[in-house]
Amino acid sequence: MRHADFSMPSLQPTAPTAGTRPTAALGEAGGEGFGRMFSEVQGEVAAYIQNGDVAEAGSGAAGLSAEGALWRARAAGLIGGEAEVDGPDGVGGSTTPEQQAFLESIAPWAQQAAQQLGVAPELVSAHAALESGWGQRPLRNAGGASSHNLFGIKAGAGWDGAVNESATTEYMGGAALKTRERFRSYPDAGAAFRDYARMLSDNPRYKDALGVGSDARAFAQGLARGGYATDPAYAAKLERLATKLQRSEG
Repeated sequence: MRHADFSMPSLQPTAPTAGTRPTAALGEAGGEGFGRMFSEVQGEVAAYIQNGDVAEAGSGAAGLSAEGALWRARAAGLIGGEAEVDGPDGVGGSTTPEQQAFLESIAPWAQQAAQQLGVAPELVSAHAALESGWGQRPLRNAGGASSHNLFGIKAGAGWDGAVNESATTEYMGGAALKTRERFRSYPDAGAAFRDYARMLSDNPRYKDALGVGSDARAFAQGLARGGYATDPAYAAKLERLATKLQRSEG
C-alpha cells in the first residue's frame, strides 16, 4: 500500500461553545485532559507514518484509536474538508432568491451526479449548498478566485490536479479546532460535481450513502459514517437541508 504524504497541521483550539463542548470524558479531565488526548493522537499518527501501514501484519496502524484512525484517514485524503462549519448551514425557513439561483445554476450537474450515485438530485444539491454556504463561501485559491470546490474535498496524496490551501474547522473529542488544509481545485463547477460523484462511487467508505434514492437520512448518515466530516452534527445538518429542498420541490 502506498503511504500518504502527511504533515500534522498546527491546530489552534477554539473556545468550546454549547454545540461544540468536549464530551463528558474530556470534560471531566478539563483542558489538560484534552491536551493529553490530542498529544496521544498526534503520537499515534506519527508512529503510523514512521513505521508505515503495518495493519496487514496485525499490528501498528491496526491499534490506532478512533481519533487516530480518523486523522490517518484524513492523511490519506479519504475525508472531505468542512468549510460548512465556519458559518450557518442555512437550513431554516424557505430558500431565498439567492439560494434558489444557486440551486438552479448547479441543477444540471447535480442531476448527473445523482444519477451516477443512485440518489435524488436534491440530496446532491443540499450537500453542495451545505459545504459551500449556498455558493457564497467557496474555497478560493491564492489569487482569491473560486476553486469551484463545492464539496470541500481534500487534496490527498493520490490527487494530481490543482490544489489550494484554505482555513477550515475540524472536530476532535467534540472540540472545534481551526487549521489549514490542502483542497482540490477545479476549472469549473461541472468538474467538481464529476469528481465528487467519482470519489463517492469509487470509495467503499461511502457505500452506505449510495443507491438510497430520496432517503435524506440514509444519505447523510452514510456520508457521516464513512468519515466525510468530523463535525458531530454533520449528518443532522445535511439531512435537514436535504429534506428542506425536497419539500420545496414537492
